[in-house]
Amino acid sequence: MHPERRHRHFGATALPGLSLLEMTVVIMVLMSLISILFFGARAWKRGSDRAICIIHIQNVQKALRGYSNIHGFSPGANAPDLQARLIGIGGFIDAAPVCPGSGDYSFGETYGPDTIPPLGTLYMECSLATSDDHVPIMTSDW
Repeated sequence: MHPERRHRHFGATALPGLSLLEMTVVIMVLMSLISILFFGARAWKRGSDRAICIIHIQNVQKALRGYSNIHGFSPGANAPDLQARLIGIGGFIDAAPVCPGSGDYSFGETYGPDTIPPLGTLYMECSLATSDDHVPIMTSDW
């Protein structure tokens, strides 16, 4: 037996190391910090998914306005096979955009898929627009 352990009296100095209570507190603090990290990472991922989705919507909207200006279509005009002329090889956008948040894009929901929407109306919308806020804040000049 260790000589210091044989005669422990009240007020005697303890051996170096952590007690069970101190270890429990340290583990609880570390677990709390790790859980905060996970929540922060999840919020960051949602925010980046939202931003990328809005960029996709913006790019399609710019392609739509560019196509309508080049070919002389005014808002409300019928443009046959509009989506295929905007997206695909030889179009304004090479490949169909994919929502990073696993949402689905729909084209021309309000006015129809072959109609040039008026200014301020989106041609492409994400299915996560209401649940995860995958919609631009202001589209009045789009």
